[in-house]
Amino acid sequence: MKAISLQRILWVALLFLCPLWVASAIADTAPGASDASLSQSLLRVNSTNQVYEFFQPWIKKPPFSRRGIGALLDGGRILVTAELVANSTFIEIEKPAGTQKSSAVVERIDYQCNLAVLRPVDLAFLEGMKPLDLNGPLRVGDEATVLQLEPNGDIARTLGRITSISVGSYPAESGSFLLFKLGAPLQQRDGSFTLPAINKGRLIGMVMRYDLRNQSADIVPTAVIRHFLQGLDSPAYPGFGRLGISFAQLRDPQLRRFIGLQEPGGIYVTDLAPRGPASIAGIKKRDVILAVDGLPIDQDGNYEDPDYGRILFSHLTNTVKYPGDVLPFKILRDGKILEIPVTMQAANREDSIIDEHLFDEPPKYVILGGLVFMELSRPYLKEWGSKWTSNAPQRLVYYDVFQNELPADRGRIVILSQVLPTSDTIGYQDLDNIVVTKLNGRSVKSLADLSEAAKQPVDGFQKIEFEEDPKLLILDAASIEAHAETLKEHYAIPSLERL
Repeated sequence: MKAISLQRILWVALLFLCPLWVASAIADTAPGASDASLSQSLLRVNSTNQVYEFFQPWIKKPPFSRRGIGALLDGGRILVTAELVANSTFIEIEKPAGTQKSSAVVERIDYQCNLAVLRPVDLAFLEGMKPLDLNGPLRVGDEATVLQLEPNGDIARTLGRITSISVGSYPAESGSFLLFKLGAPLQQRDGSFTLPAINKGRLIGMVMRYDLRNQSADIVPTAVIRHFLQGLDSPAYPGFGRLGISFAQLRDPQLRRFIGLQEPGGIYVTDLAPRGPASIAGIKKRDVILAVDGLPIDQDGNYEDPDYGRILFSHLTNTVKYPGDVLPFKILRDGKILEIPVTMQAANREDSIIDEHLFDEPPKYVILGGLVFMELSRPYLKEWGSKWTSNAPQRLVYYDVFQNELPADRGRIVILSQVLPTSDTIGYQDLDNIVVTKLNGRSVKSLADLSEAAKQPVDGFQKIEFEEDPKLLILDAASIEAHAETLKEHYAIPSLERL
């Protein structure tokens, strides 16, 4: 009896001291598809990635590798996060057990929703494998199992519960989409950059972030995945709609009285993207949005979704609806109720003043006598590190934050990013990160404008004008041309411009 009591004491101690061990034990016995079945639906994905050096845009940084797990879907498509294969130079896939490998290519990638589908170069590689089905909507409190692979190919399961369902930001910072948070004690394993999560043998989403301290995983759910997959077979991938508004909650009773709002809900429009669908449709600042597509909007901007309950209305505009769909907006303006139809559109990169991301393509630049000109982009600002909003030049950060307030015809923001020491730039070496307004009397609204203007010197000189000091900079055009090859050779620059 004493021995039994001691065992019980030890067992209680283990339960108290080792919650992670217990969670793993529960996960290993979680109901659902068998390991043998799941192993036919998973693939290791090894991606070699290489990005450009924005401070020297003519070269690339050293390559690096990422490893994750892809989920096989119908049609021979392998689903992964876009981050896993961003700026990839080579992708290799391999089956969980054994040594079977194949190279793969990106069929479609959407950085906005952080999803990509791959295809093996050799389609026969997938013979005998079984695609995963997509699960339906889940609710807070539902269980989900995150799948990882051991080095020997065995499947490691970690059981968790969905702790919240909301609309949140994705890594590209270019939109807000449905987001599951899963409480789960994940362990670091080889190939854990992106992981599938299942419920009863069906895919519920892809893990894209994990907070070790809080043991919480952010998951791209199937609602977003279905929208992404829906457009893959279209001649032109439609992407996700983007309304183009900023709003404030209307919880303040004094503000509600001031604007004459008597209805219980509503949100206050504070800003609009100049060429966004809302602005084009005629929605204005200080409008109050009362309902979207016949669904009332509360004071926080939520509506009652049939699948997920109270959730931000941008899930309706961005994910439930598609570009081209028309949504009626019920608006309060100057004490009058209006209905304004808004045609959803995908974000048009050509309309943006500052690029939010530059994946899978080199940055543009023009080098004139040692002056390096670029178009301002968020990746350029992020070269100052994770605290770029504080550490990057504040004038440029201001442009990024408040670009919606710039004139609609502002065009791209061209900057002198740095000065390479040459015989033509003596005295200018300390100049950097200043905004160009004109070159040779011509307005500069893109690097293409600057390149064209440089072909027409004024009285033999390149006359460059800036927003801040120095307001004017003069270079000898003939000297620039004479020293061009020396400049390229000295700094190992393959070309003095890339547009």
